[in-house]
Amino acid sequence: MATKTASPAKKTTKSSKAAQSSPQALKDKLKKKDAHLKLLKKENEKLNELHLRKMADMENLKKRLEREKTEFYQYALSEFLKELFTVLDNFERALESRDEGDGKSFREGVEMIYKQYQDMLVKFGARPIEIKGKKFDPHLHQAFITEESEDVQEPEIIEELQKGYTLHNRLLRPSLVKVAVPKKSE
Repeated sequence: MATKTASPAKKTTKSSKAAQSSPQALKDKLKKKDAHLKLLKKENEKLNELHLRKMADMENLKKRLEREKTEFYQYALSEFLKELFTVLDNFERALESRDEGDGKSFREGVEMIYKQYQDMLVKFGARPIEIKGKKFDPHLHQAFITEESEDVQEPEIIEELQKGYTLHNRLLRPSLVKVAVPKKSE
């Protein structure tokens, strides 16, 4: 009799599998899969749209930065030029008054303008290169004229022909100098 009781359990399992594979159960599974697929497609569309928006934002940012960079380069010298206009105005005034008084006041005016111009350069970070100890430095000086001499062991500056300048410790223009070099032995 034990075999008879086992048989109905097997039948139940077989009948539940048969019920699961019935057309209605398959339709329900298919509906669930379709609903899940639609949900995934919507999510994919949202992600694609978000991606496209981010790409457009990045492109707009790139264009804006390029425009700002161009404007910066165009107007970077504005403050410097405003200061330069003041010096130019003073030169014009000096030239207009040149014939009015003695030459001494004209000279003093030009010297004041020269000082104003130097101060303006310093204000914007430009500094003249100082000739220290007359030692020649090829990083700061350009030997325009050389002269052999028995009095020197290594190159030495004799005369500064044109001032050199740095901008925030970067060389803008080397000093043009006349240099004494050791005489070559023959």
